[in-house]
Amino acid sequence: MSAATGALAADRARRALGELLDRVAVTRAEVGDRFPLYADPRTGRWVTTGRGSWTGGFWAGLLWLRARRTGLPDDRAAAAACTARLAGWVEADTSTRGLILWYATALAAPDAAARELRTRAARAALSALDPRLGLVPWGSAFGGPRLLARVDGVPGMVPLLAAAGPRGAEAAASHLHRHLDLCLREDGALVPARLFTDGAGWRPYEDPPAGWSRGRAWLLLAAADALHRPAVPRGTPDGLYGAAERLAAPWTYPRAPLVPPADETRPDGPLDTSAAAITALALLKLARVPGPRAPEHARRAAAILERLVGAHLSRGRLLDGCYDARKGVAVRHESVWGDFFLALALAGLTGLVDVREV
Repeated sequence: MSAATGALAADRARRALGELLDRVAVTRAEVGDRFPLYADPRTGRWVTTGRGSWTGGFWAGLLWLRARRTGLPDDRAAAAACTARLAGWVEADTSTRGLILWYATALAAPDAAARELRTRAARAALSALDPRLGLVPWGSAFGGPRLLARVDGVPGMVPLLAAAGPRGAEAAASHLHRHLDLCLREDGALVPARLFTDGAGWRPYEDPPAGWSRGRAWLLLAAADALHRPAVPRGTPDGLYGAAERLAAPWTYPRAPLVPPADETRPDGPLDTSAAAITALALLKLARVPGPRAPEHARRAAAILERLVGAHLSRGRLLDGCYDARKGVAVRHESVWGDFFLALALAGLTGLVDVREV
């Protein structure tokens, strides 16, 4: 933690992490063998899924964080059982396997079953790389066009591919750099998704829309992950770090909001605390890369976390997250991914985990 945050903030971070992980125990009792997705801000009741959808790995990750903090056999058993229930996603046709299977297993050491699941998932992801496109396509698992490059198909997929050995590291670089080429413009603007068609090549796709709050956060997280994996080729010298800086820049402007609107084109609309939590973790990772702006990234991450904990965390629930602003779905809710990334960032600040490894 930077000196700017102070000892009081460190103690506050530990308390906030404790509240989040106490909430995990309550949620576990409520949902049983199902997976929480998002919860009503008034009642705290969860909407759940049977197989986990694209968020299942975050629930498993929260369980592993709780087990790491408590050291209790019952907590480890619950985390292991939840992770095992995600095995059906190994062969699913979706690049969100990175989100699902990396975050479900990255905190599980030394669990042998989770390690074996990660190995299987890494090999399956490697086999799914489309050599013509240079990336793992979005896929067909959730309907819609299959040959999409979407920024939420990059985080998690980079470290997961890298876990497949030297060929996996090459594939991780290809997957990341192809998305950076397609989705990040030189002026720093973001195109969250592009569709490939024969004849027309790549063109912008409308879903997720321009201005989507989590788009920049997801791609920044993926770039920061790659910077901590020396086996993943970085392209031209400083190329990957430069892209990460372009992605981080809008978050580090002095007047930039600490918690962004869910839709940048609607600045007076609902906020998205989950985008802020993802970004805080990414900035913590970026701050661990040697460079002149590392202290600035650390300070900004701490400021975001202070705002989230001080203004949006209530009894272990990160409120004011937004699932889908355009469709009006869960626009001011607690989300399992928001809770997870806030907990993981706080775990990094308090020394429970090394953010460079997760």
